[in-house]
Amino acid sequence: MKNWLYPTLCACLATGFLPAAAQDEALLKKAHKIHEKAFTVDTHADTPMLLSRGGFDVTKENDPRTTNSKVDYPRMRKGGLDAIFWAVYLGQGPRTPEGHETAKQKALSIFEAVNTTLKNTASEAELATTPEEAYRIGKTGKRVIFIGVENGYPMGHDISMLKKFYDMGSRYMTLCHSSNNDICDSSTDPKGAEYQGLSPLGEQVVTEMNRLGMMIDVSHVSDSTFYDVVRLSKVPIIASHSGAKAICDHPRNLTDDMLKALAKNGGVVQLNLLSDYVKTIPPSPEREAAMKTMLEKWGVKDRRALMGAMSKLSEEDQKKARAEFMELNQKYPIQLATVKDAVDHIDHIVKLIGIDHVGMGADFDGGGALADCFDVSQYENFTVEFLRRGYSKKDIEKIWSGNFFRVMKAVEKGKAMEVASK
Repeated sequence: MKNWLYPTLCACLATGFLPAAAQDEALLKKAHKIHEKAFTVDTHADTPMLLSRGGFDVTKENDPRTTNSKVDYPRMRKGGLDAIFWAVYLGQGPRTPEGHETAKQKALSIFEAVNTTLKNTASEAELATTPEEAYRIGKTGKRVIFIGVENGYPMGHDISMLKKFYDMGSRYMTLCHSSNNDICDSSTDPKGAEYQGLSPLGEQVVTEMNRLGMMIDVSHVSDSTFYDVVRLSKVPIIASHSGAKAICDHPRNLTDDMLKALAKNGGVVQLNLLSDYVKTIPPSPEREAAMKTMLEKWGVKDRRALMGAMSKLSEEDQKKARAEFMELNQKYPIQLATVKDAVDHIDHIVKLIGIDHVGMGADFDGGGALADCFDVSQYENFTVEFLRRGYSKKDIEKIWSGNFFRVMKAVEKGKAMEVASK
């Protein structure tokens, strides 16, 4: 704050009146102080897709608009983000023994890519599996990396793979993705429900994840699957990257009844920043037509599948495909929601079920992006908006990590209690 402003600010404070400019500067200063001291966690990013393809340097500050990346260590520092969950993501493929085996090997290779990255950047980041480890690492100035598995597809029918994932560092698994799998129904499968919730295998998965102390993630699952999980789980559950359906009517978001059930379960919903889930965006026929043509060219159904298809191409063809995608974005830019739109979800959830059940899970590198929080470097904008809307320092700390870490500890405690009872 400029020196000349201090006398004016002091006088205004004494009289109880602050000009708008001084109010804004005082708020920004207070928000920065809170953001610096809070331990901040983002519970879902698809950065491992970039690590797996090679040529991406997570230690350098990458331009989000030319590289299409939203997360790296320098931008985490710039945005005051202490910790992030990197997702071992697999799109849904053939539900056959061969398909499951291929998916398993791909998942293991992604774990290896994460491990190799952390080994090569050990001076800048470190893997954590508990809140206590995260705090310890954070005190050293390093970035904290957690791991989650997105889509239970690669475990196939082999329940023992859950322990394998857990032992490799994963602390949650999203049961499915955009299509049904052998575990459960998805919220967005065009074929509709197969099991009306969890399959018999899915019920075993819930029980085993409780036993292991592995958080169950209900982002992407159908409403009926959600209720099955809430009914069966003995510990709180998470929605690692979702939103409020009352604010944006998208199948991926949670209804008010689901949010109430989540709160009763003791769980937490982490806010997804993919604009289509934050706010109903008017369609752009030109962009949709161009995107459809591009996807058909590469023989895939959606953008994430395109990322997977690109990884199989030669390095030269990958560069061409990425350039084509970037050109499409420049020609037909996506209309993005804003931080204010996103915090509308937080407001709704807090009014409905209280401050103890909400956090942040942006889905960066998997589609998440807002006009004024385009990557992790702009995360302080959320703390500013929280403060502007009257959230206290304690509230903001709960949103940034307190609520999620409470669930992590409860899941681990549930595991310990089960062991002790035997």
